[in-house]
Amino acid sequence: MNAPLPDDNANHILLVDDDKRIRDLLGRLLKENGYRVSGAANAAEARTCLSGLEFDLIVLDVMMPGETGLELAAHLRRESQVPILMLTARSDAPDRIAGLEAGVDDYLAKPFEPKELLLRVAAILRRGNQAPPQSVAEIKFGPFCYNVGRGELKNGDDLVRLTDREKQILSIFADQPGATVPRHKIVGDDSGLGERTVDVQINRLRRKIENDPGNPIYLQTVRGIGYRLACD
Repeated sequence: MNAPLPDDNANHILLVDDDKRIRDLLGRLLKENGYRVSGAANAAEARTCLSGLEFDLIVLDVMMPGETGLELAAHLRRESQVPILMLTARSDAPDRIAGLEAGVDDYLAKPFEPKELLLRVAAILRRGNQAPPQSVAEIKFGPFCYNVGRGELKNGDDLVRLTDREKQILSIFADQPGATVPRHKIVGDDSGLGERTVDVQINRLRRKIENDPGNPIYLQTVRGIGYRLACD
C-alpha cells in the first residue's frame, strides 16, 4: 500500500543517505506523517536538488562516499540557513561537536526509534517557524545585571570592572539568553584565538561573578559543547 500523497503546502524534506534502503524507509515514514520528501544518494545529488528546489529541512547522513555529510553541512552553512538534522552511527562527543561546529541543528545517532526521528523533525521545523528572538537591552543573573548597550555589569549598585573581551563574551550570551553557546561561537571570527584561550577567559570572568568559581552557579560548563549563562 502506497503512502498517501502529502499536501502541496506540507514541509519539504531532503533525505541524503547513500543507503537506498534507509532512504526508502525514512522517506515512507515521513510521507506517512504528512511531509513531502526528496532523496539524494550523495552530496553531488543533494547539491543538484538544492539548486532547483527549496527545502524546509535536510536529513543528512554523516558517512557517505566522496564528500561526507559533515563537509556538505559546513559548505551549506556558508550560503544557507536551511535546518539540518544529522544522522550517524557515531555517537561519541567529538563527532557531536564536529556536527555542531559544521552548523547542524540537531544530531541523531543510529539506530534510532522512528518516533524519535519524527519528534526531532517536528521540533526543528517548529523552531524554524518561530519569529527570531528580539535583542535584549540587558540580562540579569542573581544579583548581577549586564547592560548590553553600555557594556556595563553591576552587582546590585556596584559597578564590576570588565575587560573589553569580557564585555564581548557577556554580549554573546545576551544574544541567546539562557542558551548553550558552543566554544567556537565565543571564539568568533578571531582565527588567532583558540578554544583553550576561551576557557581561560571564562574562568577569569567567573572570578568576578561567582562566589565559588570552581563550582559556578551562573556561568555553567556544558560538557563537550560550551557554556551557558543562567539568566533569570
